[in-house]
Order: sequence, then structure tokens, then C-alpha cells
Amino acid sequence: MRTYAGEDVVLGLDLGGTAFKSALIGRDGAHEFVGRHRSGRELGPDAVVDHVLDHAAASVAEATRRGAVVRAVGVAACGVVDEAAGVAVFSSAFRWRDVPLRDRVAERLGLPVALGHDVRAGGVAEARLGAGVGHDVFLFVPIGTGVGAAIMIGGRPFVGAHWRAGELGHTVLRAHGRACGCGQRGCVSTVVGGPAIARRHRELANPGDGSAIDAADVARLAAEGDAIAVRVWSEVIDGLADTLVMSVTMLDPSAVVLGGGIARSGDLLLCPLRAELERRLTFQVPPQLLGARFEDESGSLGAGLLAWDLLAGDPPSGA
Repeated sequence: MRTYAGEDVVLGLDLGGTAFKSALIGRDGAHEFVGRHRSGRELGPDAVVDHVLDHAAASVAEATRRGAVVRAVGVAACGVVDEAAGVAVFSSAFRWRDVPLRDRVAERLGLPVALGHDVRAGGVAEARLGAGVGHDVFLFVPIGTGVGAAIMIGGRPFVGAHWRAGELGHTVLRAHGRACGCGQRGCVSTVVGGPAIARRHRELANPGDGSAIDAADVARLAAEGDAIAVRVWSEVIDGLADTLVMSVTMLDPSAVVLGGGIARSGDLLLCPLRAELERRLTFQVPPQLLGARFEDESGSLGAGLLAWDLLAGDPPSGA
């Protein structure tokens, strides 16, 4: 555990649907990932906000105890985020609507706060410090509780007219499929998101089984040759390839950077996905398919970079 001798840092918080992650980031981009906690979303929307505030305060206190001077906080939230207004407009994971999260955190901590979108923040981290370096146009696609995308152009995320660009997980992949929290059926996240992967394995292996197998377990079992896990993994690859064909056709990126917890599976994911994607493409130029440098920690790092941008007077994308 690192100690700091009066060094200026910012705190980056990534509010994922399942877990909160935090990092301390220096002016030069040097960073330390310092915490991971369950989101507590089962407790309800107001309780999650309280949990965010408590977690942020505890993280700042710990950084201060270790000698750091926290200058600002970056918060990256899942769902629809209006970064200019500082409002979490909608989150199906937390059941949030129009939560003034930036002001709530700033009031609690007494520090400047930048609010961003978790996936776009992750794209910023990969663009500046990770696998996206050298790519002017690329997609950052993290796969965790759900599936998202940051459309990165010139090192900045494209946010769209209403801060809703990149909601890849809520495009319909399988018509008439499983209900999604957004109100549609058959969305990408219901097919290849982490909980969907685990659920599909349970359906095939032992319907009604309440065991705690997760997507990482499915990946491990597939690597070991377990027949059911191999079948589930093949379905994941198939769904991801179909999804990326749409994205590549629309956006023509030079690279697709895959992140989130599923990125930890490495070549088990990248090699068959690359083959299936290239098989489906016709006139399109196949993008480089890369694993994210920061896997599921890019959001907290990116949130911290947004906090440094705030201190430098750089407005959020789309402002």
C-alpha cells in the first residue's frame, strides 16, 4: 500500500451496476487502484446514493491518512449521464432518475466534482493511457453487468445529442428475447452480459440451481473443456460477433478495445471472436481487436482523469 508525502491526487470512483471501484491518480497519470465494494443496489435507489457518498468520503479520508492531498473527485456512473448538468438522468441498475449526483458528492466532500459516464470514462482511460493509444477512432466495449460502448474520436468520447450515444447493450440482438431492464426484449446485455452468461450456464447445466456461478467461472470451465461451458461461450462469441458487425459497419473504427471483467479471459475471448467477426464482415475493414489494458478498472481511472480535466478547466465532451 503506497504512502504519499503531500502529493496532489484526485479520486476516481466508478459506480458499476454490481460494484464500486476507486483509484487515486496523480497529475502525471500515475495511479493506484484502492478499493472495490458492492454497490448495494438491492437496497433501493436512495440507499445507493447514500452508499456512494459514504464510499467517497471514506476513500478521501483514507487517501488523506496516507499523506495525499485530494484536489478533486471524478465520479463515473452507469446509465444515462448528463455530464454538463452533473445529473444521473437514468439508471436501470440503480433505478435512478434525475439524481443531481455531482452536487450531492460535492456537498458531502467540499471538493470539486466531475461527473461522467462509466463507459465513456473508461474509454478516456484507454485512449490516453491504455490499449487505445495511437487509434484516432476506436470503440471501447466493456462487458460487465451489462454491455456498453464508448465511441472514441480524437481521444474524446462522442456523446450524441442527448448524452445517450454508445448504449450498445440496449440494442436488440435477439428479437423477442429475454426482458431487459430498459423495457425492451432481447437486448445485447441480456445475451452477453455477465449475469446473462451465468444464467445461461445454469439453464443448461441444472435448471433451477441457485448456485453462485458467475461469468468468470463459465470462462474458466470453457477453457478446461467443460461441454456446457463451451456451448455457452460459443453463444457469447456468436452474440458479440453479431453485435460488433453492426458497430463496425456504422462507425468504421480502427480498433475495438474489449474491457470489463470478461476481458480477463484473454485469448479465450479474443481469438474466436476475431475469427467470427472477420467471417461476418464483407466490404468492411476488420478492426484490430484488443483487450483493454485496465480490464474492469478503466472506469475509475478515467473518472480521475476527468477530475484533472475539471481542474484544468477542460469542459466535458458535449458541453
